Amino acid sequence: MKFPATALERKQAQLPHNIFVAGVFAFDLLMTPAVLGLKIGMVGLLIPLLCSGSLLAYIYLRSQKSTSWFVDMHWRLTWQHSRLLLLGYAISAALVLLAWLLSLLSSDPRMGSIIWTALTRIALMPTLIFVLLTSVFEASAIAHTANGEVSDKLVAKYPPPEGLTP
Repeated sequence: MKFPATALERKQAQLPHNIFVAGVFAFDLLMTPAVLGLKIGMVGLLIPLLCSGSLLAYIYLRSQKSTSWFVDMHWRLTWQHSRLLLLGYAISAALVLLAWLLSLLSSDPRMGSIIWTALTRIALMPTLIFVLLTSVFEASAIAHTANGEVSDKLVAKYPPPEGLTP
């Protein structure tokens, strides 16, 4: 739905989407391959995960604050997209755990190492897919802010205040 938002509100509503996209690109698409390339190990993957987790925690906390309804809806929309990214992290973590268990079951240590390396690279794919998916969602949301639009689902869940009509 389209709402009468001021130019300042539209600019403020773009902020959560810009923060999310910048964080995703910096932490997930740049830092993660760098950690893999530097061969720091799987523990090194905790660095981008912690950075991204901190950013997602900030988005969550900010989405709970109340300012302008239009701006708040876009923070909540970004939090919804953040939850999708968290799902990607959870799937990857489960696959890494599976890779670890399978590598432990191998009787040959070299084969265990090969299994670990191969499966951990595959385990990162769900996160990468969710990163790309949420980036597209956020790019679309940035366009919606420019048009003063809010998702119908958010409008149904969080009705606009009296006097703010589409």
